Amino acid sequence: MATSQVETVTSGADKAKLVVAALLVAAAIAGFYALSKQGAWAQWGALLAGLVVAAAVFFVSEQGKRLTGFGKDSVKEVKKVVWPTRKESVQMTLYVFAFAVVMALFLWLTDKTLEWVLYDLVLGWRS
Repeated sequence: MATSQVETVTSGADKAKLVVAALLVAAAIAGFYALSKQGAWAQWGALLAGLVVAAAVFFVSEQGKRLTGFGKDSVKEVKKVVWPTRKESVQMTLYVFAFAVVMALFLWLTDKTLEWVLYDLVLGWRS
């Protein structure tokens, strides 16, 4: 049985970094609307600059470092995956398609058989 560790302890500096990042996002959005008379370039420039600075502040926090580490580990794991060849992919696709067609025919035949049994034989609705 595997045990999982949950680390919830963060330093005051990390909490401050997250608050600063959130404030920077809010300031970027406020700047976008405040610069509406300056033109689209000024608006989008302020928004993008604020978001980039907020992301930079986030990624120097402990949570940002963990997110970066998780991303790197994920890339390593994806590189370990043995992907199917084109031939295997085409074969499996054809198997699934054939199964879907056979199942559709089976369900249609079952439906028509039950319709015949219920309406014609039991109820006698059709002549």
